[in-house]
Amino acid sequence: MEELLSVKNIHMEYPTGKSKLVSIQNVSFDIHKNEFVSLIGPSGCGKSTILKMVLGLIKPTSGNIHLNGSPISENNLSRISVVFQNSALFPWLDVLKNVEIVLEPLMADRDERKETALKYIKMVGIDGFESAYPRELSGGMKQRVSIARAISTSPDLLLLDEPFAGLDVFSAQALREELLDLWLPPDKPPHAVLLVTHNVDEAVQLSDKIVILSKRPSTVIAERPIILTRPRNTRTEEFYNTVDEVIRTMSP
Repeated sequence: MEELLSVKNIHMEYPTGKSKLVSIQNVSFDIHKNEFVSLIGPSGCGKSTILKMVLGLIKPTSGNIHLNGSPISENNLSRISVVFQNSALFPWLDVLKNVEIVLEPLMADRDERKETALKYIKMVGIDGFESAYPRELSGGMKQRVSIARAISTSPDLLLLDEPFAGLDVFSAQALREELLDLWLPPDKPPHAVLLVTHNVDEAVQLSDKIVILSKRPSTVIAERPIILTRPRNTRTEEFYNTVDEVIRTMSP
């Protein structure tokens, strides 16, 4: 498979007085085109920090991150989109404008921006709410807007930082299934997904591969391919056994 993201030997340390705190220690993994990868590990092990490195917000102390063969820089960051746990919508903009705003640097024509935004709003199932403001939406609907905004730019890589953690069980499950429906067609962006999560069941349900990190200073304990047939029934013995194997790998 074609390699899309390459994370090689990234190391992160912070000065603490006369010594240094090592947060991430020589972490490496790859994501290939049409691959859904989850990053899991204990709280505080640096999962979100790695996501920020991929976004170019933080530079590792050492190591390299490449997207489509080129180092992460301003030149290729437009090929990456992100959805956070907090929907991060602009409260003074309605749904349509919240999606349109990310298209402004990409599309000069106002009608084209509106048409594209409406397309993705419909795709995530919130058409009819174009004029609603974030305060008028449920948590699940806000995340749908965030997902529409993230994929409307046709990114190569979609980053998900625990986007379902703040939702109720039913909304979270519905959004997981809808996200897979959006991602699975191989001819449509995003071409790969990197999910940060604490939820092992979620990782097994969604992923082609799970990268398991240790406690701080984090290293890669294992990369676990998930070979369950899609769509995945989360109530089968095979699913439960896979979840149990991942949990046992995570345990000291």
